[in-house]
Amino acid sequence: MSNLFAQQAANAAPLADRLRPRSFADVVGQEHLTGEEGPLGRMVKSRQFASVILWGPPGCGKTTIARLLSSESGYEMEAVSAVTTGVVELKKLFEKAAARLQDGVRTLLFVDEIHRFNRAQQDVFLPYVENGTVLLVGATTENPSFELNSALLSRCRVLVLRRLDDAACKRLLERAEQQTKRKLPLEEDAFATLCAMADGDGRYFLNLVEEIYNAAPQKPLTPEALTQLLQQRAPVYDKAQESHYNLISALHKSLRGSDVNAALYWVHRMLDGGEAPLYIVRRLVRFAVEDIGLADPEAVHQALAAKDVYDFLGSPEGELAIAQAVIYLATAPKSNAAYIAHNTAFRDARKLGSLMPPMHILNAPTKLMKELGYSKGYEYDHNAQDAFSGQNYFPDGMERRNYYEPVERGFERELKKRLDYWQKLREKKS
Repeated sequence: MSNLFAQQAANAAPLADRLRPRSFADVVGQEHLTGEEGPLGRMVKSRQFASVILWGPPGCGKTTIARLLSSESGYEMEAVSAVTTGVVELKKLFEKAAARLQDGVRTLLFVDEIHRFNRAQQDVFLPYVENGTVLLVGATTENPSFELNSALLSRCRVLVLRRLDDAACKRLLERAEQQTKRKLPLEEDAFATLCAMADGDGRYFLNLVEEIYNAAPQKPLTPEALTQLLQQRAPVYDKAQESHYNLISALHKSLRGSDVNAALYWVHRMLDGGEAPLYIVRRLVRFAVEDIGLADPEAVHQALAAKDVYDFLGSPEGELAIAQAVIYLATAPKSNAAYIAHNTAFRDARKLGSLMPPMHILNAPTKLMKELGYSKGYEYDHNAQDAFSGQNYFPDGMERRNYYEPVERGFERELKKRLDYWQKLREKKS
């Protein structure tokens, strides 16, 4: 009878739990980490396990990977959350791990939301990670470079997990259909809609699949019917879980797609659900510089003005300023040219970061520096014809790069004219 009860309990578990991977081969969407040539695959193959920080969005498999690492390594797993655990509890865990190590058993300490620990709390980990008392596996949705101190990062390897793409969701659906022995009642073109709703979150994707199964539609769902079904059955909003990420993503993508009406719908879904208005405004400011940029330099001012107005008026009057900012951003010309330039220049700076500036643009405040050639040959642009010398400002030995390529939209059209003009002068002078 106990086996029967266990089987019934297993069948009653959520679909996402029933499909939880049993090995790294079952993990979808993270093959760059779990494959034979990936860092986790190499750890398992070599039996050389190291502390890691798993950085990725919700529902991409961070907790699952920690459990699999424990299983593959044979280490005893202790799991805590930085939200509910303090230094006192951590020290007790370290003492327990040290005692366990005396018996020849190592401990894997999984810390969910490790970025929630402050810098002083993070320092508590250092000696125990350093001396091997614990194998630390931290999980975070935030950039470790900003949220974790350098001492802890130097003792761990950061592994970046990806959002699940449509191919990964397809594999999850195939497993769900195999496990339930039921084909999901979706028309072919509705699958893309389902993936878009999940927004790269595997756990949420399986929750939606289970919701469709439970609804038991009489015929395969069209994209419209699927949207109507899930909107009717889904919770209004949970600002601590999946809905938080899904709706802010829907808002961002509606703005990027210049759909002012959809953007207004999503922002009011969030406001009605109790989302912090200043969190929404923060995302609007980010959108203004990432997706509009210099195509409309006023966009970021409008987003920042919404913050100031909301701070001044509060709710509900201040929410009108948020709606106004949404309308402005959705209807503004779009360009990610500055965003691309930023990323490309950053990659070059990291790759070629040891190159010195050319001597002619270095200041020479001392006699020795002048004798060495500092500032020699520098042309003061204001004294040049057209106030443009056309000199080289890149490091010697580095080819000139064109990071910023403005689009033919909005104010960037004017910037493109200027850059083209200067390029012609540069070619003429050269």
